[in-house]
Amino acid sequence: MAVVWNYIRVKWHRYQFTRWLAIIFLSIAVIASIYLTYVAKTTDVKGLKATLERSTEIYDVNGKKAGYLYSQKGTWVPLSKISKNVQNAVLSTEDRNFYHEYGFSIKGIARAVLLYIRNRVTGSDVISGGGSTITQQLVKNAFLTQEQTFSRKAKEIFLAVQVENDYSKKEILAMYLNNAYFGNGVWGVQDAAKRYFGVSASKLTVPQAATLAGMLRSPSAYNPVDHPKAAKSRRNVVLSLMVENNKLSSTDAKKYQSTAMVTKDSYSYTSGYKYPYYFDAVINEAISRYGLTESEIMNKGYKIYTALNQNYQEKMQDAFANNSLFPYDASDGTKAQGGSIAINPKTGGVAALVGGRSGSHVFRGYNRATQLVRSPGSSIKPIAVYTPALENGYFYDSTVKDILKSYGSNNYTPKNWNSVYSGNLPMYEALALSKNTSAVWLLNKIGVQKGYDSVKKFGIKVSKSDDNLSLALGGMKNGVSPYEMASAYEAFANKGVHYSTHLITKIVDSSGNVIVDNTKVSSKRIISKKIANEMTSMMIDVYKIGTGVSAKPSGYTIAGKTGSTQSTTSSTSGSDNDHWYIGYTPDVVVATWVGFDSSKYSLQNEGTRGGSALFKKEMEGILPYTANTKFTVEAASTRASAASSSSSSDSSSSSSDVWSSVESAGENISQKASSLKNKAASYIEGLFGN
Repeated sequence: MAVVWNYIRVKWHRYQFTRWLAIIFLSIAVIASIYLTYVAKTTDVKGLKATLERSTEIYDVNGKKAGYLYSQKGTWVPLSKISKNVQNAVLSTEDRNFYHEYGFSIKGIARAVLLYIRNRVTGSDVISGGGSTITQQLVKNAFLTQEQTFSRKAKEIFLAVQVENDYSKKEILAMYLNNAYFGNGVWGVQDAAKRYFGVSASKLTVPQAATLAGMLRSPSAYNPVDHPKAAKSRRNVVLSLMVENNKLSSTDAKKYQSTAMVTKDSYSYTSGYKYPYYFDAVINEAISRYGLTESEIMNKGYKIYTALNQNYQEKMQDAFANNSLFPYDASDGTKAQGGSIAINPKTGGVAALVGGRSGSHVFRGYNRATQLVRSPGSSIKPIAVYTPALENGYFYDSTVKDILKSYGSNNYTPKNWNSVYSGNLPMYEALALSKNTSAVWLLNKIGVQKGYDSVKKFGIKVSKSDDNLSLALGGMKNGVSPYEMASAYEAFANKGVHYSTHLITKIVDSSGNVIVDNTKVSSKRIISKKIANEMTSMMIDVYKIGTGVSAKPSGYTIAGKTGSTQSTTSSTSGSDNDHWYIGYTPDVVVATWVGFDSSKYSLQNEGTRGGSALFKKEMEGILPYTANTKFTVEAASTRASAASSSSSSDSSSSSSDVWSSVESAGENISQKASSLKNKAASYIEGLFGN
């Protein structure tokens, strides 16, 4: 054994392993320091105070504040408005050397290292508390996760130093006290003072301040409302710590320790989440389109500017709060649902959005306006059939077939909803009356591929399996949402041009930096202006003489399309799964869906409660707030009637001209005959005399 150790010793000295180990250790330390310094320098520490002072706010299309998001923040108050008792209690409990250290404590770090070693020996891989100064706690809550790992601890220390570089001690303490959690959903010392003692933070007494300071370690365990005994015991410990820290005399401490725990709640929270489904969609767009996290959006004090029109939104929410506008509940009490959206076709901005009935909202839950996936039914016909038909030589009044007919080897046989077939009818009438047989016949004539390509061109996602005749009636593998349908109809409302649909126009961080700029929205021509006008002319008739008559807003002309899908689970004739209403003017596009979330329920004999009354109410609420821009085209039926009258007038005029010619010719013949008679008489008289 001695020989082996001697060999190792010789080799160790010969190759200078001690020096190499020292170099390796120092190199690792230098690299780690460089990395951690980089992390600290690139973190927005200078914006921390501004971030903590305000909630993320939502602004509407006119730049007016519309509300603010939920956040882990309380009512901000400066340190001068926080009782000295609170400061003394917190510093005595959490960090007695706060004013004498630079962001971290050497003793605290040593204690944390020892705890780390102990946990490694016992098989634990986390740091079991200890070692954090107030600055470190602030950094952890503001910038880092709550995981207790060694790497997180190292980042915490370097960030704490950076915070000390950028802020004074008083600013750091104010940020800490305003950002601390005190249980029961209460953040910040001001709201905690109101919630537990009914006073402002500036009025907190010594025992009250000690109670709040004691809650910092475990807000739920030492809550004076839910756990008064534990809270009192913890308060008394804090009072003793204040004595140790020379912030309180022993006599006063004993006096305060003997007082009862008396609470009073004068805290009231006013939610700024005024338009829940719209705000949910804003958060989702910020995450999916711009790469922000929910935590950043909720807590970093952003100003998010949107296309929201508060008048539209309020009217839409009012309609959704009216239960009489919705279908009757299912036999087991299940309620029908709905989703609706309004888009400005001239900008692509989402002006209003509701994703469910009043009282059904869950934060970032199911939003039927944007996340619904259901068949569009006949509301797809203008996009999949009639637009490509016009593009391929058909006219608004071209004759189309309305007959019961089978197609293809699988004998696909579309039927009209009312089983009524006209034989032949003009194209605009087939669209207005939503003739299924005519739509499939027409798609078959122009070619399924053209309809399929048209749907894709309008921005609706389709799969290869959708490339068949059933596409004319909304037969799709994945389905659509009101967001997608309203976005597609933008092109009809805006003379063929489609703007990229969006909610967010700009995001500004708490320091005033623009981090998202979507003020210049891209646009693309989908169809020609002529085709768009022809389609609008045809779709005006949907709400004038067709399937949308009961949903037409009083006093307004709109264009659009309705749609429905038949239930596949109900044995009752005429039962539907989905009802769609899409309508537009040059100023706004509104798409509304009504149905049950589960396909095991169906809409039966609902009348106007099946969606038409809801849509009508929405439109009658929204349209008065628009510019009331008129269509530049008339309804196709009006045009056809005028053309027919003109044709009859021309025909009548033509017949009259012919008869006049005949009469004139007759008169000429008569005159000529009389002249000949007179001449003959004279001639005879000349021959024979009197």
